[in-house]
Amino acid sequence: MGAVMDLEPTNSTAVAINGAGPAGAPDDGGPADDGMYHRLGHLTRMLHDALRELGYDQELSDVRANLPDARDRLSYIAKMTGDAAEKVLNAVDRARSVQEETADHARRLRMRWDAVEAFTEGGNPPGSRATPAGAELVQETCAFFGALDKQAEATNAILTDIMLAQDFHDLTGQVIRKVVNLAQTLEEQLIRLLVETTPPELRKKPEPTGLQGPVVNAEGRDDVVTDQAGVDDLLASLGF
Repeated sequence: MGAVMDLEPTNSTAVAINGAGPAGAPDDGGPADDGMYHRLGHLTRMLHDALRELGYDQELSDVRANLPDARDRLSYIAKMTGDAAEKVLNAVDRARSVQEETADHARRLRMRWDAVEAFTEGGNPPGSRATPAGAELVQETCAFFGALDKQAEATNAILTDIMLAQDFHDLTGQVIRKVVNLAQTLEEQLIRLLVETTPPELRKKPEPTGLQGPVVNAEGRDDVVTDQAGVDDLLASLGF
């Protein structure tokens, strides 16, 4: 499996390293600031290592080529379960339509058989007494149509249960999306907060640049954390 929740900021969320301190931040931090800094650093390192260990399995390392990271895998699972549930719902709708049509036809035939007073043998005129075989056929056919109607109702109830059971994909999809978003947001915010609270002596002096804005092209810059190695290097450079 690939790395779980690897930090891959988008163009609007990439974390810049140079000049990470917030505007107006004091140059000298007190003991409380140092304690918060170290706690944040250790917490970030613990979370980062735990997520990485959950995602890196040597026996399943080949999966990384197909599913680059755990967020994509979870999204893939949510999509596949949702598609499967939709297929089941569509199949249930079609089956119920066929079942209702069959049951309705059976009811109409039963009414017609019930209206038959007698069967004639050979050329006997209508209304004559039915033969034993004809009477038995009428009774058996009417009983079959009655049973078929009840079976159709039972089958329809089963199909309804199947349809109602498909709500699982809504719940699992919501949980998966929340877990992915929470893990991604938590790691990104911890990294950002750690960079912003870095003591002055550990900060890199920003080089004079022009106007600053969102990181538009993170791939072409060396001062932006964009991948797993970047996060490791950043934490290591800060002593965590």
